[in-house]
Amino acid sequence: MTAEKTVGEKIKQIREMKKVSLDELAERSGMELAIVQKIEREKNVPSLAPLIKIARALGVRLGTFLDDSDSYGPVIVRSGEYHQGARFTSQTSEAREHLNFFSLAFDKAGRNMEPFIVDIEPGLQSDYMLSSHEGEEFIYVLEGEVEINYGKEVYKLRKGDSIYLDSIVSHNVHAGSNKPAKILAVVYAPF
Repeated sequence: MTAEKTVGEKIKQIREMKKVSLDELAERSGMELAIVQKIEREKNVPSLAPLIKIARALGVRLGTFLDDSDSYGPVIVRSGEYHQGARFTSQTSEAREHLNFFSLAFDKAGRNMEPFIVDIEPGLQSDYMLSSHEGEEFIYVLEGEVEINYGKEVYKLRKGDSIYLDSIVSHNVHAGSNKPAKILAVVYAPF
């Protein structure tokens, strides 16, 4: 795979390499066929939860869709040299808020954690959708304010605050105070 491939193209390539049909992938991931097709064709901006379901269904780690690396030693990413990994939405309607993920381990093969710098663009609070997936997440606020819907609770975090949560609980991370924010996020999704 080349670095220029989109997330959808990488999913399609891996699916075809493993000889898995679109119907099989939809069934294995527990998602509707139309949603899987849209993700592959890049007609919608996926959230993180469907990508984790697809990764599990294909038997690959989440980072497989976000990088093309094969380095097994330690990886250093210098300040400002983040690798644009993916752009997700956290809303149900026309995507107004986006989570822009910058991978901090794109050169590390075989990793179990996915560390990211995430730029969060503000959106309409009424449109936030909750998602869940297996694993855990650690979030540290670098700039601005962040609100996290977690189950029935809402947590407000400011610069310097952090949260460690179980991803299986329905959750959503979005900008607080309708202003942009930046976080360090580490996602662990077991196979």
